[in-house]
Amino acid sequence: PRWDLSKFSRVSTKIGSSMKSVGEVMAIGRKFEEAFQKALRMVDESVNGFDPYIKEVDDEELKEPTDKRMFVVAAALRQGYSVDRLYDLTKIDRWFLQKMKNIVDFNTSLESIDQNNLSHDVLLRAKQIGFSDKQIAAAVKSTELAIRKQRQDFRITPSVKQIDTVAAEWPATTNYLYLTYNACSNDLSFDEEHTMVIGSGVYRIGSSVEFDWCAVGCLRELRKLGKKTIMVNYNPETVSTDYDMSDRLYFEEISFEVVMDI
Repeated sequence: PRWDLSKFSRVSTKIGSSMKSVGEVMAIGRKFEEAFQKALRMVDESVNGFDPYIKEVDDEELKEPTDKRMFVVAAALRQGYSVDRLYDLTKIDRWFLQKMKNIVDFNTSLESIDQNNLSHDVLLRAKQIGFSDKQIAAAVKSTELAIRKQRQDFRITPSVKQIDTVAAEWPATTNYLYLTYNACSNDLSFDEEHTMVIGSGVYRIGSSVEFDWCAVGCLRELRKLGKKTIMVNYNPETVSTDYDMSDRLYFEEISFEVVMDI
């Protein structure tokens, strides 16, 4: 969910059973870490991922669920809080806390590496647990484009996978696609030219379904012109992410890196 609580002056940031979110995102990966970091970037494009530098550590903030608590958890993990101690404070299942710890620990090890010493294996592992090029660049003090070039030199590119909606009973043919680095083959072939339409992303205050209508209108018009279409959007509440609206539907982040990869 996306909460725009900072736009209200007298609203409690605590999250309970009352409806406060203004939008939602759907992130798909083959590891929890991959999907989690994707989702954090989707909800707020100013965030690089599970970033331990956004919030300060505060035990009181860990006890109550708020819209920014996961960043307090990240900061706590970086300061050396154990999974058990965080479980006592947050009551978040240890399985999830361990996965979050994997991300923070890897980020810390990345910070000790210079970009010139970034090996193929380290870069691949970073991509497999959901690090974006920008996030890796911030850790090794480089730039997104430099990391992108190095990744392409190493031939580390994502695979396109289809969501299996039939639980492997027979081959999936659904039009729900996502990119992952935890695979070695594509589920599709790329023979024809397509026209890409970029969706409006997460709903927020001031940007909602009317922007999605623009994307849908664009897709329909392109179809009338006889062109094959690609939709890139990650908002499951929209019409543009219906499987029959486009020829190829990518449930993916809308960022320079991902759009260029597609």
